[in-house]
Order: sequence, then C-alpha cells, then structure tokens
Amino acid sequence: MLKPSALLPGRRTRLAITTAAAVAALAVTGALVAATPASSHTTTRPSTPKPTIVLVHGAWADASSWAKVTRRLQDDGYPVLAPPNPLRGLSGDAAYLAAFLQQRTTGPVILVGHSYGGAVISSAALTDPDVKALVYINAFVPDQGETILGLQGGGGDPSALFDFVGYPGAPAGDADLYIKTAVFPGAFAGDLPAATAATLAAAQRPITFGALQEPAATAAWKTLPSWYLLGTDDHILPPSLQETMAERAHSRITRVAASHLSMLSKPEAVEKIIIAAARSAR
Repeated sequence: MLKPSALLPGRRTRLAITTAAAVAALAVTGALVAATPASSHTTTRPSTPKPTIVLVHGAWADASSWAKVTRRLQDDGYPVLAPPNPLRGLSGDAAYLAAFLQQRTTGPVILVGHSYGGAVISSAALTDPDVKALVYINAFVPDQGETILGLQGGGGDPSALFDFVGYPGAPAGDADLYIKTAVFPGAFAGDLPAATAATLAAAQRPITFGALQEPAATAAWKTLPSWYLLGTDDHILPPSLQETMAERAHSRITRVAASHLSMLSKPEAVEKIIIAAARSAR
C-alpha cells in the first residue's frame, strides 16, 4: 500500500500545471481587453471643431441685439462672440474688428453683420485668413467707394429722421445721430411689441454722421462666399436695395417677413442662415 506522502509529488505537479494554465488564460484575456480599446481608438476620427461665429451689430443698437441668436447658436454648440461696434467711422470700426479677430479668435470664423455692421465686416474680413464666410442680416453691402448714405440715395432731410447731438472732438460738421424716439418703433422695429420697441429706442447707440458718409475701402464679398437674410418688412433699409446688394454679391438669399431688427423678431431664421454658412466652411 502506498503511503499518502507518495501521492504528494503528483498532486503538486497537477496543481502547478493547472495554475500555470489559469495564469496563461488570464494573461491572454488581459491582452485582448487591453488591445480592444486601442483598436477602437485608432478607427475613431476626431470631430472637426465648429467655426467661431462673430456677430457685429449695426447702428442704433448694441451687442445685446444678438442675445436671442447667440443663445440659439450656443445651444447648437457654436462658440459665439459679439464684440462692440464703435460706430465712429467705417475705416476705424473695421480696424477695431480686425484687431478683435486677431486677438480673440482662433481657427475658422464666420462673420455676421447687421445693417451698418454689414459694411464693417465687408471692410474687415480680408485682414484675417481664418474668415471663411460672410453673413448679412438686413445689411449694407457696399462696393469700394460707396457710402451708406449714397446707397440709400442720399436724398431727403436727415433732420426729419435723426436728432443731431454734438460730441467732444468731433470734426467740423460731424455729430452723433439718434433716430427720433417717435420714429424708431415704426421705422426700426415694426414687428416687435410696442413696449420692446420703446425700450430699444431709449437705449439706442448713436452713429456719427461721418460714418454714414465714409466710402468703403474694401469689398470682401468679392472674394468670400456670402449669405443674405432679406427682411421684406424693413422700413429702414428698403427690401429692393437689400436685394440689389445681395444679388451683386452673389449671396445666397433668404427672404423673411421681418422688420429691420430681424434678429430679435425672427431669431430662428437668422440662426438657420448662419448655420448654413458655418456648415459650408467646415
């Protein structure tokens, strides 16, 4: 009869073999698990970052006029900047925007201009190669040598529409222009509630008379693709003039039943045209 101790070497051998097999199996499993994420990672392409949307307001407004559009674009994941427009003179305002773009943006940019802001973005866009498209919202789109007053026909009595207020250091004959409080709602904000229009009239930022008479030095729309939202109920910038300028710039035109302040009354339409431009630039 074998002694119990005689069985121990065999048991130890079988135990060693079993343990070695288990360790090997775990090693193989671990290697497969470790390899799986790496394999998946190599097949995942990084998403292209969305372009920055830079919103430039026009005369008798400020950056808060973009609030509804800004919120919608941010909800869509777009980085948005709405710098102040000095409204002091076309060349100086364009230089201000150019400096802002150089120092506050990186990567692709979509420039959006409302009203007089359209002239500003047209003058500033070519200073930054990252600007990929222009979007005009009820905006002026001047060619080189054209002025805002000239595009409007230059006729009529400005004192019927504006209050002239002198400012320190103004060149001879220049002044700040405010739209008359009684005129503002119907001319500027016809499709907004009366209380809202009255508030906007009280807080309007003036533009200098000189800015409306300064010729445009650059027309970036000749080089860059553009989109245009045409407000068919605009009583400041006639729809027929909007159409003429947009067609000359070969812009993709969207017509919306809106007043001059379409970004406040129809923010969803403004958002849609901006996103169309942004997607084309990616």
